[in-house]
Amino acid sequence: MGSKISTGCKSLSGTSVASPVVAGVVCLLVSIIPEMSRKNILNPASMKQALVEGAAKLAGPNMYEQGAGRVDLLESYEILKDYQPRASIFPSVLDFTDCPYSWPFCRQPLYAGAMPVIFNTTILNGMGVIGYVEGPPTWLPSDEEGNLLSIHFTYSEVIWPWTGYLALYIQIREEGAQFSGDIEGNVTLRVHSPPAQGEKDPQISTCVLQLKLKVVPTPPRSKWVLWDQFHSIKYPPGYIPRDSLDVRNDILDWHGDHLHTNFHIMFNMLRDAGYYIETLGSPLTCFDARQYGTLLLVDLEDEYFAEEIEKLRDDVINTGLGLVVFAEWYNVDTMVKMRFFDDNTRSWWTPVTGGANIPALNDLLAPFGIAFGDKILNGDFSIDGEQSRYASGTDIMRFPGGGYVHRFPFLDSSESGATQSVLLTSGMTKADSPILGLIDEGEGRVAVYGDSNCLDSSHMVTNCYWLLRKILYFTSGDFRDTVLFSDSVKLDFPFYKEDNQLPTRRTDVNFSLYSAVVGKDLVCRTDSRFEIWGTKGYNLRVRGRNRRLPCYAVIDLGRGLNSTIDTPMVRHPKLTVKSRSDSLGNKYLGLLYWDEFVPVLVGIHWLVPVVIAITETTSKKKRICLWSVRQSIVQF
Repeated sequence: MGSKISTGCKSLSGTSVASPVVAGVVCLLVSIIPEMSRKNILNPASMKQALVEGAAKLAGPNMYEQGAGRVDLLESYEILKDYQPRASIFPSVLDFTDCPYSWPFCRQPLYAGAMPVIFNTTILNGMGVIGYVEGPPTWLPSDEEGNLLSIHFTYSEVIWPWTGYLALYIQIREEGAQFSGDIEGNVTLRVHSPPAQGEKDPQISTCVLQLKLKVVPTPPRSKWVLWDQFHSIKYPPGYIPRDSLDVRNDILDWHGDHLHTNFHIMFNMLRDAGYYIETLGSPLTCFDARQYGTLLLVDLEDEYFAEEIEKLRDDVINTGLGLVVFAEWYNVDTMVKMRFFDDNTRSWWTPVTGGANIPALNDLLAPFGIAFGDKILNGDFSIDGEQSRYASGTDIMRFPGGGYVHRFPFLDSSESGATQSVLLTSGMTKADSPILGLIDEGEGRVAVYGDSNCLDSSHMVTNCYWLLRKILYFTSGDFRDTVLFSDSVKLDFPFYKEDNQLPTRRTDVNFSLYSAVVGKDLVCRTDSRFEIWGTKGYNLRVRGRNRRLPCYAVIDLGRGLNSTIDTPMVRHPKLTVKSRSDSLGNKYLGLLYWDEFVPVLVGIHWLVPVVIAITETTSKKKRICLWSVRQSIVQF
């Protein structure tokens, strides 16, 4: 709220109006610091600490929509007037029970076998322009169940200027496959900076991040859905055009195409339907298909490694993985027409691909005999009374016999179909176009649909969540809805278009500038399971299994790890500390793990005496178990 130029008040929203308000707050806060103390106290980190710690959290928006909340001048004043230089972490709390503020974390609990949940925080160092993190962060659970939590960290070893980062990669160990409840504890991090003016000793501060995480037993495979984020080209490396060409005032696809941005309503719908949906930020070789009911590919623009194509074929046909593809338009003539001159870069911008990369998707789907075309179809249609809008979607040009294909009459608005569209609108009958196909492939099932607009909340006309649910019933559980699997749409024979009729890649674009595949190495990133970080992934060569927690049975999920030993030279994850100072009676014994394979001997002078003391006072079963632990330590 602010004053109108004439009279009264006016409300505005956005960074443009927020920035001057916060700048005014900062100026007022600076004025309360005595001039003689400003050199020691005032810096970007201390001011941000006062602002975020004093802010009032709002009731509705989540943490990514409101940050710390609404700025509160008086609360920040109280913090700053007694301020002593220190380091801190922001956000300082991750609470899965705090909804909606902790969305999306509060919408989906943790469980064994899942991809790591990644939480990024900022380290604020109010002690000086430079700081150093003393050793790796430490996870200190509040009770013994907390040792079922496995955390890896990446962080800034040097904090400069004023700020750094701490990223948590959180998983539940296989031993926790049947655990249900909350896990609480703290992650601590020590930061030191050079001595303050007039002092000899370095300044030291301990940062604390509080965790309260909800854990449930591992869900059945049919309820696991994996969302491919890796092959979605991130904005803004190049000109990725919008998906719906009806939207003329928004030419760039800049919303991120992520589960938690323009697909967040779909994410909430899937959770409400009982599905657990995870994000894959690495190549398709970096997930174990035996865990997931369905792999969901929506509006993807990137290419695929040859190993990905081969593995996905095996995952579907032999492992029983369900595959769902929601494609988008792709027409080279239309892309050329969408070229424009950008005044900021003083250069011509041309789309590097269409709404989706259809030639790449066709390569991926080739083992199943499926391919998309280059039409841009628009129109309304109905399935079993459900009204839907097909907005700049593509058509299916190849599909195997025995499958089920749904066709509807649409207009083709692509440049190559412009003449046809003009004629059709003059009274001719629209031609039926195949847009939805479903088929069994070996042990698995495949479903393809030519438009993603009905899942994308950015420019959605009508949603097709009902269709997605019916498709997932089929791909994840082989439940065949009579609406989708009627005899009237079953193909007795395959339909097939020659290669020269399929869409081709552009030859005038250097796609490697935008791609995470072309010209890049195949490697699993740190958002995949810990066991395959820095490798090429599963189904290559056996490397080993997680070392299990002592004295705690591993639940056999039937999902062994087959990871490669043909690994590139990459930096290993930092050592993660998972220890307990009150180890007496802790059935997990809180060992320290390096990369989940080899226990690291730290604090051996207290660990072995504790083992001996417990052995003298516990049951025979525990004595045997603890003796085994001690022998493992001695052998190591």
